[in-house]
Amino acid sequence: MTRFAQSALAALIALCTPLCTPLGTSLAVTQPAKAADLAVYTEEDSGVCGEAWVLNKITSRFSYQVHHVPNLPDVEIVDFQGIHQHRYLPANETWPIGRRYCGATVSLSDGHARTIWYLIEEGQGFASIGDNVEFCVAGFDRWMVYNGRCRVLR
Repeated sequence: MTRFAQSALAALIALCTPLCTPLGTSLAVTQPAKAADLAVYTEEDSGVCGEAWVLNKITSRFSYQVHHVPNLPDVEIVDFQGIHQHRYLPANETWPIGRRYCGATVSLSDGHARTIWYLIEEGQGFASIGDNVEFCVAGFDRWMVYNGRCRVLR
């Protein structure tokens, strides 16, 4: 379940709970209440960088890229290794978008291993729902979208 869906579900339950209990009765809580996104992430935590939805989005967009950008070899991402988060910029008053900078090594279908750098932007998905993922595989940025050697995402 995505973080947005968990937050939405928690908000819905919080709104409906007072309506579902008879007046004058107390709520019996069997589990401690959990706030959405309360976890503390450290530099060593690659959990978000290694989530399935992030890796699937990268794999899907990479497949689209190699089929629609001229002069790129027809390869696919087979596996991710060494997934790590190397920088986290939390959202604050001056910069309202939280960003996680991640890196890994990808195995391609031609047998080569390449470095991949990617960025997860919190709350920047379609219509500001969910998170956005930008990525750059070393040697596959023909149009220099992420500057030379994926420098923007490092």
